[in-house]
Amino acid sequence: MSSSAHTTDVAATHEVDLAVTGMTCASCAHRIERKLNKLDGVQASVNYATEKAHVVFPTGLGTDVLLETVAQAGYAAELPRPQADDDAVTDREVAALRLRLLVAAALSVPVIALAMVPALQLTGWQWWSLALATPVATWAAWPFHRAAVTNLRHGAVSMDTLVSMGVTAAYAWSVVALTVGDAGHLGMTHGFSWTAERGDGLSMIYLEVAAGVTTFLLAGRYAEKRAKRRAGAALRALLALSAAEATVLREGQEVRVTAEDLGLDELVVVRPGERIAADGIVESGASAVDASMLTGEPVPVDVGPGDEVTGGCVNTSGRLVVRTTRVGSDTALAQMARLVEEAQQGKAEVQRLADRVSSVFVPVVVGLALLTVLGWLVAGEGWTVALSAAVSVLVIACPCALGLATPTALMVGTGRGAQLGILIRGPEVLEQTRRVDTVVLDKTGTVTTGRMSLVDVVAIDADEQDVRRRAAALESASEHPIARAVAEGWPGQRPEVTGFANHEGLGVTGEVEGTRVVVGKAALLEREGVGVGEEVAAALATARGAGGTPVLVGWDGRARGVLVVADTVKETSGEAVALLRGLGLEPVLLTGDHEQAARTVAAEVGIDRVVADVLPADKLAEVRRLQAEGRVVAMVGDGVNDAAALAAADLGIALGTGTDVAMEASDLTLVSGDLRVAATAVRLSRRTLATIRANLFWAFAYNVAALPVAVAGLLSPMLAGAAMAASSLVVVGNSLRLRAFR
Repeated sequence: MSSSAHTTDVAATHEVDLAVTGMTCASCAHRIERKLNKLDGVQASVNYATEKAHVVFPTGLGTDVLLETVAQAGYAAELPRPQADDDAVTDREVAALRLRLLVAAALSVPVIALAMVPALQLTGWQWWSLALATPVATWAAWPFHRAAVTNLRHGAVSMDTLVSMGVTAAYAWSVVALTVGDAGHLGMTHGFSWTAERGDGLSMIYLEVAAGVTTFLLAGRYAEKRAKRRAGAALRALLALSAAEATVLREGQEVRVTAEDLGLDELVVVRPGERIAADGIVESGASAVDASMLTGEPVPVDVGPGDEVTGGCVNTSGRLVVRTTRVGSDTALAQMARLVEEAQQGKAEVQRLADRVSSVFVPVVVGLALLTVLGWLVAGEGWTVALSAAVSVLVIACPCALGLATPTALMVGTGRGAQLGILIRGPEVLEQTRRVDTVVLDKTGTVTTGRMSLVDVVAIDADEQDVRRRAAALESASEHPIARAVAEGWPGQRPEVTGFANHEGLGVTGEVEGTRVVVGKAALLEREGVGVGEEVAAALATARGAGGTPVLVGWDGRARGVLVVADTVKETSGEAVALLRGLGLEPVLLTGDHEQAARTVAAEVGIDRVVADVLPADKLAEVRRLQAEGRVVAMVGDGVNDAAALAAADLGIALGTGTDVAMEASDLTLVSGDLRVAATAVRLSRRTLATIRANLFWAFAYNVAALPVAVAGLLSPMLAGAAMAASSLVVVGNSLRLRAFR
């Protein structure tokens, strides 16, 4: 998703993502980046795989200067286009490449066959080869030639320079051999070799090399372009989830409007099967909402009045009326897409190294090709061997695989993460996940549900159902979280309450079914003349020992029961802790709650190390203390009070069910509140980093191993072209394996 220029620091800078065309390898991206970064106050990062330049530039410097700078480097750039336009441009480029490839392949096959099989070399075969190879070496190879000339005008060289030089050298030599040398004589034949051929230079033709190399490289580039399109599929799928239209209630009438025209605080009608057009709160109606695109969970979530819903989710059953709270680029879906694209635009440290290598590599290879020619001539071999070896060097050295190694893996990995409800903020995050050895878990809302629930009832000289019913009737009038837990603990009908009174910090009193009932702390019961016996005192001690919050209920002068309320552990937290341990991470429970409650939760989920009774500032101090011990710390949290610790941790992981502040401060955001996804996020990040490293190893190893073979004349130019194209496809194919990550 290309966003228009937006302000990052009102007083100082703006940023924009430019769509760049004309790049053919990583060295192109590096050159544009270098040129932009020479401008005062400009910070640019150019991504070859996404064909975008992310530029931070000072206020006062117009975008026209940025566009002109890219043009001066020999490329074209334009301001952000809508995603649909981006896709249309890419599709046109893919179609044009396919046409060139099909024509080149149809003409090259007979040229290669004539060169490789002497039995097919009938009288005049070499002239037929020239007629077939000429459109391939000129029209089909034109993208390579055009880019090489453009680069030359700007005093630069790139992968296209290598290809253009190789194809031109092979074709021009063949034309000279046919017109000036002996190769044009009718009846001439020669065999085919996988290595540089020995013999009289002007009696040999290399039309199969010019045609074959062009075809192989076009095939590689076409497959690469399509693979890059597939790699970005997750981001496009995310954007496609937005509803295009919505039905709005205006002056009592239903009006159909586009999503762009939707305003804040509007009432949107969502019928079964429709997508919710914006984030909002259910005003009326009840339904089940499919939120799998956000959470990865296949089971629809039941919603009713007061519940929050997210734009892009599908209403599966009943009719809902939703009041919008966030629209357009502020919706959770738009923010997810923005985070995914920002992650794909960034560069890991390993990618910066690859870019630097690519920018130096091409001129070194051109020099090496010239030295190869001289070396073979000095060794006494003819021009045939020297030229063949030099062309092989030019073609085999193209650093395509090097340029694709990191961005393709990053695109697929972050895209797959988005599908699983994991938002990776940037490539630097991947480097951190590999080193993390300790994971600090916030308790409330992360390991636990963050909502009080009634977990136990101890009845004394009364029926348990009676205790629950009377307490629920009184507490239903209060908004306190503990009161809500008690009220929700009785699912049946509640009797009417008269004379209700709220005693701040102590509890509530009132008449239920003609009897005065007291619900709250022991101090309130004693003040109201309700006795608290030994049995009740024992139940209180037991509840506190288990980490719960006890609430007393009494009437007719005596305490009749103890209701135990607690923040319950999420069903998945125990499994999540085990998964994190399996990844080699030591879990630490960090909470502002009291020690006993924290230890009860820790024991339930399998955590040994507990740090309790801490303030938000102490959470930050605890993270720093662990780092001072030499640990690499991941912090998982969901609240405003976790933000500082999330930002300070080596790896901050926020739950998407928490606050926006926590998500802004984190490196990874888990859209659902399921802690198990934290382990999945670490696994995916590590797998993506491993893929990048494998890609870079094979890309480097390929060039290092192949160059000496080409210099030694042990590789024909056509075979070199096939090998070079294959190396790019291996790297892209390896990256695409991440799409199957589970």
